[in-house]
Amino acid sequence: MLVTGFPAGAFQTNCYILAQDDSTECVVVDPGQDATAPLVEFLDQSGLTPTAVLLTHGHLDHTWSVAPVCEKFGIPAYIHPEDRYMLSDPLRGTGPALAAMIGDAEFREPADVRELVDGDVLELAGIRFEVDHTPGHTQGSVVLRTTAATADGPVQVALTGDTLFAGSIGRSDLPGGDHEQLLRSIAAKLLVLGDDTAILPGHGGSSSIGQERVANPFLVGLADSR
Repeated sequence: MLVTGFPAGAFQTNCYILAQDDSTECVVVDPGQDATAPLVEFLDQSGLTPTAVLLTHGHLDHTWSVAPVCEKFGIPAYIHPEDRYMLSDPLRGTGPALAAMIGDAEFREPADVRELVDGDVLELAGIRFEVDHTPGHTQGSVVLRTTAATADGPVQVALTGDTLFAGSIGRSDLPGGDHEQLLRSIAAKLLVLGDDTAILPGHGGSSSIGQERVANPFLVGLADSR
């Protein structure tokens, strides 16, 4: 399986592309600010066509380009219903600090929006995704899990958005955030996964559940929830 990505925009939000080997279809995750042009360039060079956009949550740095990407390819966007309002009204989810950066830009929902529910199993572009609702960073945050085949055997991959980073966790001081809820989500949904589960976060580099279990200072005391 191809699993690749690039940091986009002022927020350096990781936009991911996943595709089965030898497939012409792919799935895009979290196309943020200024993601459209490099995404389209990569897709053209790779001969890939997206079938859907998956959103780990509704913050603007992860959804900025979702409408133009969906419109260009005629594909749906998937988001948890608790965060759907931010697609058309992003300031409700981030507060006034971003108003100057947004300027007079207008945001809208894509024509086809589908809602993610905890426990959902999606089959998109030949890839199976499992959805875990992980509120705390936002009320509609989700983790998307899939399995990638490697030379050493299958590896579980968790696209964690802004729930869990390498060495850190998501902020909880924005509207809808709840620090204790975020920790409970991580304990219940992520620390139950195997140590070799690869983590692909919304910002920064990749990691693994095992690495975060032993080295992430925010997870001290949570490992026993496994």
